[in-house]
Amino acid sequence: MVDWSSYCREVLIFLTIKTSQVIGGPNIVVEIDEAKFGKRKHNVGRIVQGQWVFGGIERDNPEKCFLVPVPDRKSNTLISRIEEYIRPGSIRMSDCWKAYNLIDNARFLHLQVNHTYNFIDPETGAHTQNIERMWREVRATIPR
Repeated sequence: MVDWSSYCREVLIFLTIKTSQVIGGPNIVVEIDEAKFGKRKHNVGRIVQGQWVFGGIERDNPEKCFLVPVPDRKSNTLISRIEEYIRPGSIRMSDCWKAYNLIDNARFLHLQVNHTYNFIDPETGAHTQNIERMWREVRATIPR
């Protein structure tokens, strides 16, 4: 049963990556984030090798999302994926990763939450809880 459950999760993640779609639109909240998937040496310490994945999810419709592998999390890499997968006019929410600061704010309203201080910004209500939950679900499918 456990193997079947793991297999089903792997298929769903594969389909999510293969069926990634353009999301967002005027006044639609899209949470974005990047995560690294990989193995730790001897299962301890920081991750030493792996794959960066960039993702986005519509807050009000979590079935609309995208996950795309990226070579790194530099500004020009992430900006090109944002322009490719998120429609102009979207309300984009992210953490305070510096790469997000260079995005054209004329095309997107950009709200950020600083995770050093809060999980939800007390002034704007910005948070990335949905995309963080999606990362947790994706990581649960990866065998350890």
